[in-house]
Amino acid sequence: MQQFSLLDLSPIAEGKTAADALANTVDLARAAESSGYHRYWLAEHHNMPGIASAATAVVIGHVAAATGSMRIGAGGIMLPNHAPLVIAEQFGTLATLYSGRIDLGLGRAPGTDMATARALRRHMAPEDSFPQDVQELIGYFDATPEGKSVRAIPGEGTRVPVWILGSSLYGAQLAAYLGLPYAFASHFAPAMLDEALAIYRETFRPSDRLEKPYVMIAAGVCAADTDREATFLRSSQLLAFARLRTGKPGKLPYPTRDIDLEIPAPVLAQVEQALSCSATGSPGTVKESLASLIKTYRPDELMVTGMIHDHAARVRSFEIAADALNELREKPADA
Repeated sequence: MQQFSLLDLSPIAEGKTAADALANTVDLARAAESSGYHRYWLAEHHNMPGIASAATAVVIGHVAAATGSMRIGAGGIMLPNHAPLVIAEQFGTLATLYSGRIDLGLGRAPGTDMATARALRRHMAPEDSFPQDVQELIGYFDATPEGKSVRAIPGEGTRVPVWILGSSLYGAQLAAYLGLPYAFASHFAPAMLDEALAIYRETFRPSDRLEKPYVMIAAGVCAADTDREATFLRSSQLLAFARLRTGKPGKLPYPTRDIDLEIPAPVLAQVEQALSCSATGSPGTVKESLASLIKTYRPDELMVTGMIHDHAARVRSFEIAADALNELREKPADA
């Protein structure tokens, strides 16, 4: 593992507002930078009462302005919701303002329900144009030849690093074909992780953007002073995910010590499986779990994420994770 990074969904907690969530994001980003995180990514979700990062490029600019050296980016932008030129202009502007610090991860899913997807798009195209849209977008970031009729200004010549995100084999195949770095959403959909990484690594074609495969995997983290306290804090995320899965999304719930009474057993089993690529517990427990993930999957980079109702506890959780990851980064994966 070369680097470790952080994914923040700007959670809106019960009893709090979107303004609170965005203020917490800035505070967490500053703490993450101090703790040694390499990147800080935000994700596009819409019509979600518990997530404040819908206008992802705007939040990225806000976080970049509040930090000094950490890379800030999208993990990701759901490209089918947008015209490639618009995203090129947004991220070209960010790259112009914050040179050398902006990343652009691209996803193929809508990041919302279909009714909201229709509201986001003026026209719902029946065909899948994602590969073509990715290449069009990358082209806007390259130096523009004379005579090209459509240009991204700002944007052209910035060569913003573009990542392909995915939770299935499709993204792995596309990232390998285009010679781009690949990030797998194993923090909520780990089922195809092994196969996707194998396909990406085995079929990767070098490009002018990347000479060899570069893999990032994501893992949930909930760390506290004791295993018992971490399990309690993590219950908020389990509740939120269960409610989302059963069609009742809301703000990030208060934690509970009686999770079995809150979520039906079959639903809880599904949620635990979906969130199984994770590390929960005391500093020692979390370090051991993260070491196991790194040894098993050998990522070039590990991105951690996690939603905790209490902001101070969430900041502390990521600080504990950073302590572990700083040690693991210095240690061979097979040690």
